[in-house]
Amino acid sequence: MRSLVPARLASLLFWLVLLWAACLVVDWAVIKAVFRPDELACRALERSGACWGVIAEKIRPLLFGRYPYEHQWRPLLALLVMLGAAAALLWRPWTLTMRRVAWAGAGLSLLVGWLLHGDVVGFLPTVSSDQWGGLPLTLLLAWSTMLLSLPLGIALALGRRSHWRLVRMACASFIEVSRGVPLVMVLFMAAFMLPAIIPAQYDLSLLWRVMAALTLFSSAYLAEIVRGGLQTVGPEQFDAATVLGLSAWQTQHLVVLPQALRAVLPALVSHAIGLLKDTSLVMVVSLHELTGALSLSLGGDPLWRPYYFEGYLFIGLVYAVMCLGLSRAGRRMEQRWLAVGGEQ
Repeated sequence: MRSLVPARLASLLFWLVLLWAACLVVDWAVIKAVFRPDELACRALERSGACWGVIAEKIRPLLFGRYPYEHQWRPLLALLVMLGAAAALLWRPWTLTMRRVAWAGAGLSLLVGWLLHGDVVGFLPTVSSDQWGGLPLTLLLAWSTMLLSLPLGIALALGRRSHWRLVRMACASFIEVSRGVPLVMVLFMAAFMLPAIIPAQYDLSLLWRVMAALTLFSSAYLAEIVRGGLQTVGPEQFDAATVLGLSAWQTQHLVVLPQALRAVLPALVSHAIGLLKDTSLVMVVSLHELTGALSLSLGGDPLWRPYYFEGYLFIGLVYAVMCLGLSRAGRRMEQRWLAVGGEQ
C-alpha cells in the first residue's frame, strides 16, 4: 500500500500541472486573444494574448498566394473540389478501391490544373504556374506526386526483383542513390540545374520541374515499401497462378500486387502523410505553397510581421487536420479491404 501513495501523488501532480498549462494556453489563445484584424489592438496586448487577427488579415494570401485577385474564385473552387473529394474519401468507405481512387485522383488533378491554369480556347484566362500558391498548390503537389510516384515505385520494386541482372542493378542504383540524398538538394537541382541541361525549346516551368523531382524522390521510398509487401506473398501464390494458366503480367496484376499493397497500406498512408508535409520544402525554391505564402505575406508587411508565431500555429493546425484526415482515410480503406477481401 505504501508504494501506491507516491504513484498516486505523482499522478495528481501531473494532472495539476497539465490543468495549469491548459489554463495558460486558453487564457493566451482565447480569453485575451484578438480575433479581428485590428493591428492596434494586437499591439496593445504586448504579447499577453494571441493576435489571431493576422489570420483574418492575411487569409487570402495564405489560401491563394500570388494568384491574381480578380481570378481568385478559381483556386477557391479548386480548393472546394479537393475538400469535397477528401470528404467523400472519409465518409464513403465502400467506394474506396485502389482503382477508383487512382482514376478519381487523376480526374481531380486534371480538373484542378485546368481551373488554376486556364485553357487555350480562352474560356478561362491563362494564369502562369509561377503565380500559383497557397493551400491549393500544397494539395495539388501532394496528391499529384503520390499519384505519379506510386506506379513508378511499383515498377521499381518489380524491377529490383527482376531476373534480369541489368534491370535489377539499374533499379537498385536509382533507389539507393535517391534515398541517400536530401530532398532539399533534389529540389535545388530541379530548380537551378535542370534549366542549364534542358534545351531552351523544351524548358519546363519551375512547378513542373519541382513536381518531377518530388515524384522521383518519392518513388524511391515507395519502391522499398512495395518491395516489403511483395516479400509477404508466398511462392504458393505464383504456383497457383501458373496452374490457372495466368501469364506473368496477370499474376502480378491480379494475384501478387493486390495482396502486397494491402499488406503495406499503413506504410503507404504514412508515406503520403510525410509527402504532404514535405511539400512545405518547396518554399526554398520560391514556390509559395501554404508555408511559403505565409512567409511571403508577412515578410513584406512590417505591421503584421511580429505575429509570425500565430501564423505558424495556424499553418500547423491546417497540416495537422490534413494529416489526421489522411490517417482516418487510410484506416477506413484498410477496414474496407479486410471486409471484402482486398478488392483492387
